[in-house]
Amino acid sequence: MPEPEAGRIAFSEFVAGALPSLLRFGHLLTGSPQEAEDLVQEALARCLRRWRWVRADDPSGYVRRTMINAQATRWRRWDSRVRLGDVPEAAGDDAALARREDWEALRAALARLPARQRTVLVLRYFEDLPDSSIAALLGCRPGTVRSQAFRGLAALRPLLAAETTGTAGGGDTHGAG
Repeated sequence: MPEPEAGRIAFSEFVAGALPSLLRFGHLLTGSPQEAEDLVQEALARCLRRWRWVRADDPSGYVRRTMINAQATRWRRWDSRVRLGDVPEAAGDDAALARREDWEALRAALARLPARQRTVLVLRYFEDLPDSSIAALLGCRPGTVRSQAFRGLAALRPLLAAETTGTAGGGDTHGAG
């Protein structure tokens, strides 16, 4: 049967071309490069079984949707495990280190958002998908995507302010004498 073999070749070509993008997407969804690798591997394994039926015009969308579903399952199980943060690095005047710290602050703030808001923000601002595509991926209406993005950004702003000021509660609420 030559047809399954042709599907495998197309799948391997797809993986070779799309892997960096999928890993970035997974990293933004999970907040961890190691978990991103696991998520991408799980999604690709699921997709390989159904690759023959994947639409040829948008295989990346299918794999991303599979990643979102797999991550949603992980989020539902998240209560059963404890997550510890990374050991903080010493601060310096290095611009690359400051940029990394900004990314770490953003990832930490994103991790504190509800799953749907985080997913919408990642798809909209990091994957540059339009609201209609996000809605199709999440199985909702574009208005829901816009409201989730609005709520997510509103929740993200104080979290980022707290990260940059180094306080957990968003800053000092006491006035000066």
